[in-house]
Amino acid sequence: MQVLSVTPEIFPLIKTGGLADVTGALPIALAGKGVAMRTLVPGYPVVMEAFKKKKAVYQYPLLQGGKASVHAVKIGQLDLFVLDAPHLFDRVGGPYGNASGADWSDNWRRFAALSQVGGDIAGGAISGYQPDIVHAHDWQSAMTLAYMRYGKAVGVPSLITVHNLAFQGQFGAGIFGELGLPGVAMQLDGVEYYGGVGYLKAGLQAAWAITTVSPTYAQEIRSPEFGMGLDGLINMRAVDLHGIVNGIDVDIWNPATDKHLVANYAADTLAARGLNRKAVEDRFNLENDDSPIVCVVSRLTWQKGMDILAAVVDGIVQRGARLAVLGSGDAGLEGSLLAAAARHRGRVGVVVGYDEGLSHIMQGGCDAIVIPSRFEPCGLTQLYGLRYGCVPVVARTGGLADTIIDANEAALSAGVATGFQFAPNNGGALLHAIRQLVEVHVRPAAWASIQRQGMKADVSWDKSAEKYVELYRLLLSKRAA
Repeated sequence: MQVLSVTPEIFPLIKTGGLADVTGALPIALAGKGVAMRTLVPGYPVVMEAFKKKKAVYQYPLLQGGKASVHAVKIGQLDLFVLDAPHLFDRVGGPYGNASGADWSDNWRRFAALSQVGGDIAGGAISGYQPDIVHAHDWQSAMTLAYMRYGKAVGVPSLITVHNLAFQGQFGAGIFGELGLPGVAMQLDGVEYYGGVGYLKAGLQAAWAITTVSPTYAQEIRSPEFGMGLDGLINMRAVDLHGIVNGIDVDIWNPATDKHLVANYAADTLAARGLNRKAVEDRFNLENDDSPIVCVVSRLTWQKGMDILAAVVDGIVQRGARLAVLGSGDAGLEGSLLAAAARHRGRVGVVVGYDEGLSHIMQGGCDAIVIPSRFEPCGLTQLYGLRYGCVPVVARTGGLADTIIDANEAALSAGVATGFQFAPNNGGALLHAIRQLVEVHVRPAAWASIQRQGMKADVSWDKSAEKYVELYRLLLSKRAA
């Protein structure tokens, strides 16, 4: 089975978040299940630098304002189509904006180009390659499905995975004339969205199937609270909506072999975590004692619930836990957390920024990781926590609810608990969960049971990849019918 994946990011080449982890891991997981996935990605500088031999398999004399070409390359275990369009992607900065964080004003054009190429490949533009299915990811590639619908690939099955419904790619109606779509597409059942053009909306409308990255999030986005204005359309497509939880790369995230750690360990050698714990204490200037270290590795944003956390730091300390925070984002939240660290020297430490190696050490040395997200389509951080015996403390939403078994007394007695859930998502409920955590932490056998149960959890891509294969087969059967 040949599947074309279209995405703006793919690990390890270009990553801003969990989307890249998914698009980088899924092709590898599918390879052993009879699915050959090729991925179309933009030719950002870091991507173009990753391969030397550049031989175009397709060329565009003019694509959204300039010359462009498509290269077929293999990088590591990934089979790629790279869209080399220097006028769109050869820029200093991130994939979506400049070094100052401001979005590129022509993002509508950049990702229309990516999607147009995806539609062309789906329609057989590249000699010798015809995908059976096209799999688009988020708003940046969602228009692929519109180009297919109104072009040569109308009969090719397609699906779109929504990694975060909050990001929709909405643009003014004035861009429509430059998209190369027929006039009939600018209608309510096409790409039109509140008088403008909606990229994600267009993909949701055109896709044969819609997936989200957890079953709970698939249900949540059918409500006005989480639907972000698209709940009406999603409910219309409910029969085609599927929730498939993400996995993680268990080779990269493996405490027994992780080179970032001071000391490696497994479920039967948890005592070795102590050396990583000491490294966390040193890095965050925390006092050395037996109290639990609760950590945060996150973007410091409203969605991630970091304002909820910042408001109760004093309470976390009062309940007997230490706090280590790694992240960056909202300047006000950064300032609030730094002020808390100054108030509670030795009990609270904050590192502003992102450090991949440090994030691994925190998972390998902290006792628990707090994830108070207001909404979380899937979340990967809690899966890393499970894998590393860093007990997750999570808001009961989206993929967090699907992947963590709450340590209530029944679950503790049965030996199946893997973390702590809290609801509603407010400071009081979070502090209650921290109090529970501290009370269980002084019971070494119970705490180790939670750690080991989490480390036993299957957080790999294997089961999720099987579900994608089932969905692909379902779509092919619809095509045959």
